[in-house]
Amino acid sequence: MAMDTCLKHQFLLAMPGLLGDFFANTITYICEHNEDGAMGLMINRPLEITVASLLEHLGIDTVAGLDVPVLMGGPVQTERGMILHSDDSHDAASFALGNGLMLSSTLESLRSIGAGCGPGRFLLALGHAGWGPGQLEQEVADNAWLTCPANAEVLFDTPIEERIDKAAASLGIDFRLMGHHAGHA
Repeated sequence: MAMDTCLKHQFLLAMPGLLGDFFANTITYICEHNEDGAMGLMINRPLEITVASLLEHLGIDTVAGLDVPVLMGGPVQTERGMILHSDDSHDAASFALGNGLMLSSTLESLRSIGAGCGPGRFLLALGHAGWGPGQLEQEVADNAWLTCPANAEVLFDTPIEERIDKAAASLGIDFRLMGHHAGHA
């Protein structure tokens, strides 16, 4: 795969034409993209459960400040927790993504977060999004997605409901003004 088509560390912004699709109105962070396919986490679909209540359900004691929503990461393995976090704290099974980010999915990582000694910045998602070889590239070519460079401010500091608009604004785009059909120039 040519480097100019690599979408790792990019946001995928669902184009308005994806109405009715599972990914309608979503922003997805691409964790990995290579010749075998792509994997990402939707970062603007809050579930009706908080990190604190999920950890308590798992029998993990928690410190204050974990009343943030767990996110729906995608339609694949929805029972599996995925922690996208800063690289200031990690366990042996954490996967370095680069750009100061890591991905973890272990009980040890959840315990660290519950105890308040985990990463300084994180989001917890259930499930992930996945694409087979060439699938994501074709969807981008078909104008299903708009891509832009990912950044920690949108991931961790922007309110969930504002993330897609903030990422689009980084490209000078106002999604509210876009039509439901896109073409090729």
